Amino acid sequence: MSKSQYETYEAYETHEAYGTFEAHGSDPAHRPPEYGGFDVHSAQTLAYGMPGAYDDTYRPAYELPEPAADVTAAAFPRQPVRAAGEDLPGAAARPGTARRGARRRKPRYGERSDGTVRRLLPQALVIAFLAGGTTAFVAKDKAVELTVDGKPRTLHTFADDVTELLAQQSVEVGAHDVVVPAPGTELASGDEVSVHYGRPLRLTLDGHRHEVWTTAHTVQEALEQFGVRAEGAYLSTSRSLPIGRHGLALDVRTERSVTVMADGRARTVRTNAATVREAVEEAGITLHGQDTTSVPADSFPRDGQTVTVLRIKGTKEVREEAIPYRVQRTEDSSLFKGTEVVERAGQPGLRRVTYSLRTVNGVRQKPRRTDAEVVREPRPEVVKVGTRPMPTSVHGADGLDWHGLAACESGGRPNAVDPSGTYGGLYQLDSQTWRGLGGSGRPQDASEQEQTLRAKKLYVRRGANPWPHCGARLHG
Repeated sequence: MSKSQYETYEAYETHEAYGTFEAHGSDPAHRPPEYGGFDVHSAQTLAYGMPGAYDDTYRPAYELPEPAADVTAAAFPRQPVRAAGEDLPGAAARPGTARRGARRRKPRYGERSDGTVRRLLPQALVIAFLAGGTTAFVAKDKAVELTVDGKPRTLHTFADDVTELLAQQSVEVGAHDVVVPAPGTELASGDEVSVHYGRPLRLTLDGHRHEVWTTAHTVQEALEQFGVRAEGAYLSTSRSLPIGRHGLALDVRTERSVTVMADGRARTVRTNAATVREAVEEAGITLHGQDTTSVPADSFPRDGQTVTVLRIKGTKEVREEAIPYRVQRTEDSSLFKGTEVVERAGQPGLRRVTYSLRTVNGVRQKPRRTDAEVVREPRPEVVKVGTRPMPTSVHGADGLDWHGLAACESGGRPNAVDPSGTYGGLYQLDSQTWRGLGGSGRPQDASEQEQTLRAKKLYVRRGANPWPHCGARLHG
């Protein structure tokens, strides 16, 4: 390369607007080899907002201006043409400048353009690299509208889907919250994302309690969401009341049709009463004294229900009733087996009982026991029961026909009693004779064995005289 050609190249590197190689010295050996000695790391960074600089990369892609027709010309303006030997405008004259300028010759064809291309090529590559990165950066940016619990805001995001967007914006959602579109849905510029927080609602609807969640912001919205018919209904709170994140307790009683039957008439009312008693009162019916209704007065009235009013008139009645006594039995070895003797007669007690007598709608009801008081306690009866073995024979009377005598006297019945009540048993003995023979109580109450034993003893003492009509039977 000739000296004049080298000086021509040196004259161009004096312009600082193009970037100099002074950081590496004037020696070409110190210049980076990649771009003909140009260092890309020392290239000038264009200031934000300055003419010719790249635009704001945070603007959405659809808001970018039209690209410049000549990027290289906008970033690197053409230098003015100067005559040979003319100094740069505003630059201080350096020694030897005039001499070198005088020796300059007109460059050969294509010589000056080649030198310019060699200098501009590295800078153009840097600008193209920055422009390509900016285009990709802007393409990832999305303008979306995020509405959280009814509060919208427009923002720019690089999130790929709804889940990532909510995480970037620190929006936490729970199991009862609603996100539209659903989490995980891919995002595009211009999309709208809504988050509706769930609110607990304890809804008591016509007496039935429900624990539900709603995304409604007011009571009216909640009623519409659950399809509750609110026309003519009773609400425990205002319809316009906001529902906070902590929830709300709401009591709703819808309007119902109830028919009340009273005093022979039927009255139908439209009501949102909480109890049957209130519905009866709204029908213009008053309950007096013991009056009541066919269903519990405190129950919730159902739609289409018929309630009958019961007019009740009642009185009280006191009655005295006997209390039965009990029998206490004790064993006695002095008595023969099968013999029972009443040692102390029992006495019944006395109880005073109160009954309620009612008439319902003119019809007398069964008396109902309401109270009882014991006036006298019953006295138990004490009975002695014989345990002594009964003898089977009496010397001098065993061979006689006692069966024939019993058949003649009593028809063979141990408990037989004559019409006068004086004589009893198989052998028709009176009580005095019976006791004289060692018996107790009445003869007709004793067993057959004991009655026969006492009769044999009587025969030993007096023969057949006690039985003047039937005594002959003893001897066949």
